Amino acid sequence: MKNIDDISSKALAMRYDLRKMVGSMRDIFLPDFPGIKRKPKASRDIVRDTLGLPVTLCRSGSLELRLALTRKDIRRAQKLRYSVFFEEMSAVAPTHMRLLKRDKDPFDRVCDHLLVIDHDHQSGPLKRKKPKVVGTYRLLRQEVADRNFGFYSASEFNIAELCRQHPTQRFLELGRSCVLAPYRTKKIVELLWQGIWAYVLHHRIDVMFGCASLEGTDPNKLAEELSFMHHFCMAREPWLTSALPTRHVSMDLLPKDTLDPKQALICLPPLIKGYLRLGAKIGDGAVVDHQFGTTDVLILMPVSEIDPKYIEYYRPDARSRRTLSA
Repeated sequence: MKNIDDISSKALAMRYDLRKMVGSMRDIFLPDFPGIKRKPKASRDIVRDTLGLPVTLCRSGSLELRLALTRKDIRRAQKLRYSVFFEEMSAVAPTHMRLLKRDKDPFDRVCDHLLVIDHDHQSGPLKRKKPKVVGTYRLLRQEVADRNFGFYSASEFNIAELCRQHPTQRFLELGRSCVLAPYRTKKIVELLWQGIWAYVLHHRIDVMFGCASLEGTDPNKLAEELSFMHHFCMAREPWLTSALPTRHVSMDLLPKDTLDPKQALICLPPLIKGYLRLGAKIGDGAVVDHQFGTTDVLILMPVSEIDPKYIEYYRPDARSRRTLSA
């Protein structure tokens, strides 16, 4: 009897292990179908805490703007950035990025990521609906930067001095903004800014800043745009900060009286024009980024100096009313 009991116990243990293995394989390989119950993903996959913010910050039709929570979410943002920066534009990808087809760096681990997801995106030969990340923004709060690697922009601009001059202000760095070409519309920009504004209000941010880029690495070919920003959009004290001395490129390339401000504004990239409309100012000096094939300027946006009409426009409840009535 003892031998039979031992055999039965071993058989039950093997059956349990087999069922466990099959369940794990099912969770990995089977897609999400209504009739298939999948186990929830392990909590260790959650790498972000919303800190009291809702995961979904806003919606407009099939578009959802939400925070990245998992490693998979962040990888989707990295894939989008690679597609835009390295495949569409002229950035030069290091070998490891070319292999992964993802734009990634150590800051991704500590930043918050906004994702615009199109739930009506159609994929494959059968044109089945498959949600796709079509826009992203990377956000880095000062307290997180101080605990980790500092700010990304500090490799180009004197951000440390700016923060020292305003010790009571909360800074937020905006970066790695990109949107797939078919989605570069006013609707997407408004969705992103509604999400950023909800984030700013929740975390009581006082100052937003970040690098913005003009395509090309020859400042002389960008003389009109750079000179316009230097003469008409330069930040004033106490917010003025400069590019690092070793990287500083003068923006004062053309005399002010030779510029046509309207024409120069038209030539600026949409992202920079959007910042300027909000009331942003530009730092002193540009920086050439040869890896990304761009010339970067520093955007500075103290919340107290943002045009009030835009604060009202992007207020979450105001935007939700417009969405519901659309």
